[in-house]
Amino acid sequence: MRELVRGELTRLGNTCRWSLDGWRAAWATEKSLRQWTAVNLASAALALSLDLTAGERALILALGLLVLVAELVNSALEDAVDYISTARDPRAKRIKDIGSAAVAVTALAGGVAWAAILIG
Repeated sequence: MRELVRGELTRLGNTCRWSLDGWRAAWATEKSLRQWTAVNLASAALALSLDLTAGERALILALGLLVLVAELVNSALEDAVDYISTARDPRAKRIKDIGSAAVAVTALAGGVAWAAILIG
């Protein structure tokens, strides 16, 4: 049993380390991630300073994190496409554009939530 727990803790530690490595790599190379992080921090500060319900705060904070997730996935897609080929190809452009659209739609969801909370 101890070996099982030790193995799971080692795996959890590795997973955390690899995730941090991924964040650092994206942070170092992706200006969009740094920009969305700044927007997310401002949004979180506003959500925590306004008189919102716990559910409203949770929604704003969670959607902000989802924007960062979408940006990370988009960055990974772009890197994978660039790794596979540097040639111009309409499929590569489509993949990158779809990834960008995923970020935009996720950000739009955050904006809609803010609008609904502030108007309602």
